[in-house]
Amino acid sequence: MTTINKEKPVLVTGATGYVAGWLVKKLLDEGYTVHATVRNPNDTEKLKYLTAIAEKSAGKLIYFKADLLVAESFDEAMKDCELVFHTASPFISKVKDPQRDLVDPALIGTRNVLSSVEKTPSVKRVVLTSSSAAIIGDAIDCESYTNGIATEANWNTTSSVNHQAYNYSKVVAEKAAWEINKKQTRWDLVTINPSLVIGPGLNPFATSESFNIVKQIGDGSMRFGIPEFYLGFVDVRDVAEAHIKAGFTPSASGRYIISAENTNLLALTQALNKKFGKAFPLPTRYLPKSIVWIFAPLVGFKRKMITNNIGHVWKVDNTKSVQQLDMHYSPIDASIVEMFQQLVDNGVIK
Repeated sequence: MTTINKEKPVLVTGATGYVAGWLVKKLLDEGYTVHATVRNPNDTEKLKYLTAIAEKSAGKLIYFKADLLVAESFDEAMKDCELVFHTASPFISKVKDPQRDLVDPALIGTRNVLSSVEKTPSVKRVVLTSSSAAIIGDAIDCESYTNGIATEANWNTTSSVNHQAYNYSKVVAEKAAWEINKKQTRWDLVTINPSLVIGPGLNPFATSESFNIVKQIGDGSMRFGIPEFYLGFVDVRDVAEAHIKAGFTPSASGRYIISAENTNLLALTQALNKKFGKAFPLPTRYLPKSIVWIFAPLVGFKRKMITNNIGHVWKVDNTKSVQQLDMHYSPIDASIVEMFQQLVDNGVIK
């Protein structure tokens, strides 16, 4: 049981991120002092949206410069904090060097943050943003799980730096965190393992694979059909709320799958078709797996990924988050419509 003093500052790493933005907003609205690490605290233009949120809130926002790959760069930001939210980690699909672009920032960054935790006696709890990708590598993996559904007890054992590198980066980073945590008794670790995060962003400069997927659904890239990918989806605001509950619920422990619904991309687009179908070339059917497999390399996908995912049901169990964190999930149909509308309003989808 870990009780956090709410008068103490809390640290959020990677504060300009997709999930982190909503986390910072919720913390500020509840009156907390937030130490926010960013790459450049002097970039007032890039940070003005967070600054504006802070000015209207009951809390206080203080920026700190930090870099995932630089040791000790989180020391200053962590001073006096009892609770650390480590959200910073890259989420991009098209990379030139998976080790350099995905694995190293996730693994080295986690080690650097926890090295600062080890040196900061005030810290009592770390909430790490992991992913359901650390639980499931490919959808086909679910066929080996009990009843075909993954729980927090499962680990992704099929990804590597050469296959599903993003998923692999989440595995190695989370496992490293647990190894470091088990060597001491002062601070405890809770991990948040969300499925694919959707919903509107706060950061106009934010980049996330979620936005890329929704953009491709709406810009005509998939007008002839959409691959039969099965996934879990969850609203970004629910993920932020899960972080807060994991941080401030004394009994919270271990890993938490944060996911509202197990479904597929075509089902998700049906909600978009109801509102936007006449204005945008949205997909209305599946693209045959054979076609996707043939053309996969041309759009940056490896055929092994296509083989192991298209047509295979991806499924996770969110029971632990509902029972222990009292999560109440938002309907994903509303989340995807709101996200799509934001991309239209910002001119990303035309």
